Amino acid sequence: MRAYPHRVGRKMQRLTNLRKKLQEKELDAMLVLGADNRRYLSGFTGSAGTLVISQDAAVLITDFRYIEQATAQAPEFEVRRYEDYLSTVKEVLEEHGCRRVGFESDIVTYDQYTKWKEKLKEIEWVPAAGLVEELRMVKSDEEIACIEKAAAIADEAWAELLPRMRPGATEKELALELEFLMRKKGAEGLAFNVILASGPNGALPHAVPSDRPLQEGDLVVMDFGARVNGYCSDMTRTVVIGKACQRSRTLYNIVLDAQQAAVAAVKAGRTGKEIDAVARGLIADAGYGDHFGHGLGHSVGLAIHEDPRLAPKAETVLQPGMVVTVEPGIYIPGFGGVRIEDLVVVTETGCRILTKSTKELLELGGE
Repeated sequence: MRAYPHRVGRKMQRLTNLRKKLQEKELDAMLVLGADNRRYLSGFTGSAGTLVISQDAAVLITDFRYIEQATAQAPEFEVRRYEDYLSTVKEVLEEHGCRRVGFESDIVTYDQYTKWKEKLKEIEWVPAAGLVEELRMVKSDEEIACIEKAAAIADEAWAELLPRMRPGATEKELALELEFLMRKKGAEGLAFNVILASGPNGALPHAVPSDRPLQEGDLVVMDFGARVNGYCSDMTRTVVIGKACQRSRTLYNIVLDAQQAAVAAVKAGRTGKEIDAVARGLIADAGYGDHFGHGLGHSVGLAIHEDPRLAPKAETVLQPGMVVTVEPGIYIPGFGGVRIEDLVVVTETGCRILTKSTKELLELGGE
């Protein structure tokens, strides 16, 4: 594994940005354990490692399994092998005169924290949840390119799956086929477990694929994404098996109108709650407000759910380079659900849609 100069420069800028935040918070250093945050700052993709970042140090502490990998992937960091983890952390902090140290309080377990307190008594541990995540909200051109490629893979896989969606095919079979198609087209893995829910199962926003066979008249909700170079995509489409009844068509058109209006409202300078209100208002006006119970969307990156959010209480102001989903839905217990989701990049004047699949109501596999 070789280090690429442009990637090194990008990671150095991320370290500089974090150090500015540490200075603002009056922190001598920060410990970073979260896998996505660790990868974002260092490039290291191993499953075990801690970053110690101060104004004059960037150290990656890991065990013997990852020394070679860490050295190759994180050339800006001093790689330190540990035998006794806390002793090595203490050693690094003492070497750089760090006493007030931030940590990811949303990631570190209570047991870890109590051990730190017991064995590193001289350190003042300061909760610093979200500090790195704030840096991750605005994506670089390279990050957006990875997300866009992942979105294209998902689009292509979905198009190839459609002819196989016929009465008798089970949710599990189709979900597995969709995963296979994404991997075949270049995905390194799934962004999250495929959601494929037919008929009444579609009323569950996060339904798990079952052995239920598709039936004539079913609405089928499919929510899925690919992963490319660590970055996720996310899309949802809803189709009908056979002919759509009037109720299904009405629900679909309400969600489609809400989704398109919300996409049109996405723009730098607006808050997440302002965008959410556009879709939520249209669904409520149609009489289905109580059947849209989740937020309109979320950011996507190294994690499938990142900040900022599009939700009723989301105050974050959108900035160019943020990547968010727009995914309103209506869920009717005992009948089914409709959700339509695009992935978009925020721009100064609006947004760029990464999801290219049609949003026309498709009637599939009928006689």
